[in-house]
Order: sequence, then structure tokens, then C-alpha cells
Amino acid sequence: MKHFLLLLLPLALASCGTLPQPFYGNPGSPEAAKLSEPPAPVLMVPTPKTALLDDKSAGLYAHDLAAALAAADVPSVAGVAVKGEWQVGISAAVNGNNVEPAYAVIGPDGKTYGHQAGALVPAAGWSNGDAATLTTAATTDATTLAKLMTSINAQVQQSNPDSLENRVPRIFIGTVTGAPGDGDVSLPLNLARDLPGPDLALAKAADQADFIVTGTITTKPAPQAQLQVELDWVVRDRNNRVAGQVSQIHDLNPGDITPYWGDVAAAAASEAAQGISTVVQNEILKKPKGR
Repeated sequence: MKHFLLLLLPLALASCGTLPQPFYGNPGSPEAAKLSEPPAPVLMVPTPKTALLDDKSAGLYAHDLAAALAAADVPSVAGVAVKGEWQVGISAAVNGNNVEPAYAVIGPDGKTYGHQAGALVPAAGWSNGDAATLTTAATTDATTLAKLMTSINAQVQQSNPDSLENRVPRIFIGTVTGAPGDGDVSLPLNLARDLPGPDLALAKAADQADFIVTGTITTKPAPQAQLQVELDWVVRDRNNRVAGQVSQIHDLNPGDITPYWGDVAAAAASEAAQGISTVVQNEILKKPKGR
């Protein structure tokens, strides 16, 4: 028996059930499909103005903190925050022979969502902008700031009735292009039948969706007068970041897909739906709360 080779990294899905011809036999040459990790919304780290540092040292500390936060799995960039971005405000106060940094996490709406006191830093090293002192302080405080961000994100999501924590994700089936015959029409129609389920709902429009899936079909000559047909399904989130890709590859007779895909489209869509659903669920599970 043969089936359309479905590739989903790091997960490889085998076909299930009985598939119609021409999905029986040996699959075409496999080509690895990549499951991409989308970048999460970035936390901006502006150069502090009230951190008891000169301008140069303040800029260095912003870069140190952004790098340390990124290493702690909080995507961060040193730079000026614009409206609609999360940011961390940095200040500092003298505490005896030490300086105590302080941080405020500010949301896209301009509200402060949390405060965090930093570890005490020797005043001399801090005020002199000693590179090692600043790097150590940033690395130390990034750990507690990352935990604060996790807590804030969870609270935001739990209080939002439209959050994916509180409802089934919605997916919109976008365009399918490149298919011979009627594949650009029959494939999305079949996918619309197979994708909905208890863990995934169809959206009627892209702006109503949490995820959008599009398909690209390519063909090239294969041995014995066949065509190697590759279907690449890309899943993007509402910010157009790639959540993952599912690829299907098979050698087919040209007559199997021209002028009509028929049962081939039904079988391909059935298998693709499994991989696409897995991409969506994996993305929801691995994505830090609130990002």
C-alpha cells in the first residue's frame, strides 16, 4: 500500500484509514519539511534615563538586559518602544554602598503590569559603568524579570474571554496555488471538510482567524513518465508569523490529477488536515502565555 508522504517536523505522521488510489505504493523522494518557530512579540528595552548611569552606560545596560532576557526565552530588543509594544522601564536608587535597580513592565496600552526590584549592585561599579558589573546585574535580574513576564502574560490571557486559553482556535483556509487541473479549487474544498473538529474551528474570513493556512503545489518530472507532486501547507498566526509547515510528496501519473483531482484531493486533504491540526495545537502549547 502507498500513501501520500506527509512530513511534519519534528513530528512524522503516518496515514490512517484506507486511502483511495493513487495513494497506494511507494512514495516519492522525501524532502524534509521545516516546522518553523515563530518569533514572539518583542519586549522593548529603552535606554534608561533615571538609572544613575551616564548615557553611554545606560545604553550598554539596555543592550545587556535585552540580551539576557532573550537568553531567558523572553524575545527582547534594546531600543525605543513605540505605541502598541511591551517595554520594560529601568530605574535605580542608592541603597547604602549599593545601587538597587528597579523594573516596570509596561503594556501596549501604556499601563504598568508589574514591578520588579533588582539585586543590589556595588555602587562604584554601577556608577562608573563597569562593563562586567553591568553584565552581571543584567544577567541576574533577567531571570526574575522572565518569571514576572510569565506571570503577567498568564494573567492577561486568563482575563481575556477571547483568548485561546478560553476557546477553540479558528483557522482560515487561504489560497491554494500551482496545482494542475482543478487542484487549486478541489484541495481547499476538501480541506474545509476535514479540518473542523473539537479542537479546531473554521473561520469565514482571515480577519476572524487565529491561524491561516495556504497551500503551494509544485510538480516536476519523475521516473516512468510520472510527476513528483509536492504540496506545501504553511500555517501562519494572526501576525503573519509562520507557525509551521506540512509537506506531502508523491509520484503520480499525470492523469491522476488532470483535469480533476477527485479522490486524490480527498485523500491529500485528509492527511494534510492531520498535520495542520497538529501544527496549530503544538503552537498553542509551546507558545508562552500572553505572547
